Amino acid sequence: MTETASFIRSSIVRHVGWIDFHRPPVNAFTRQMVEETHDAIAAALADSEIRVIVLGSAIDGYFSAGADLKVFKGMTGEGMRGWALRTHDIVRLMRSSPKPLLAAIRGTAVGGGLEMTLHCDLRFAAADAKLGQPEIRIGFIPPIATTQALVRLIGRPRAIRYLYDGSLVPAEEARQWGLIDELAAPQELRARVQAYGEELAAKSPAALAAIRRTVTLGGGMSFDEGLAYELDAVVALADGPDFAEGVDAFLAKRPPQWRRD
Repeated sequence: MTETASFIRSSIVRHVGWIDFHRPPVNAFTRQMVEETHDAIAAALADSEIRVIVLGSAIDGYFSAGADLKVFKGMTGEGMRGWALRTHDIVRLMRSSPKPLLAAIRGTAVGGGLEMTLHCDLRFAAADAKLGQPEIRIGFIPPIATTQALVRLIGRPRAIRYLYDGSLVPAEEARQWGLIDELAAPQELRARVQAYGEELAAKSPAALAAIRRTVTLGGGMSFDEGLAYELDAVVALADGPDFAEGVDAFLAKRPPQWRRD
């Protein structure tokens, strides 16, 4: 990928594609930044060199400050509908991704940027990070499919209280809730996420995609519907080259050579 965006820095390190928010001083989102985030994710999904995608920040001290509230000054319901629908396009891109999605959260993380990480597979955070959804303070709610993601991640009681309070939560407390999956020392966060991304990049892309699909999409179905969805994935994998290669490699005691389209 080439870096052409103003507020996004995209890079590839050993098949791990980093999408870093970069709107100094605090990564406050404008409509342009929303558009660039959407386009960066779409480009990473289309890039065959990238096997794992990471959302991060290129600014020390801030992952995201949420929306630049000047954007919302005088905005009506129809204007907000357009804003929210565009962010939902990002959510759909992320949820339908065949590639693993990780988040590397450091500093203050509130509002829209943090909301996007809720649609990642795993969230890594610096031990001194602080997270929050302060929209209640301006008489609003987080619009990036956040209510739906939170209730599935941390349960209704915790999600309700978190959104009612609108306060910043230390990373360790967020980890105890299940909102954060792993903590790292601030200076080690990117290296830790990169290392884990490389572990995933070495695995079968077909199996990774099937796991994402059955858990992320199948998890929203009834049990019987999800069971049928899983069955279809199992059958498709058995018909594909990675399963046969994995079995042959295991029996031959050699590393597998996965198909890379």
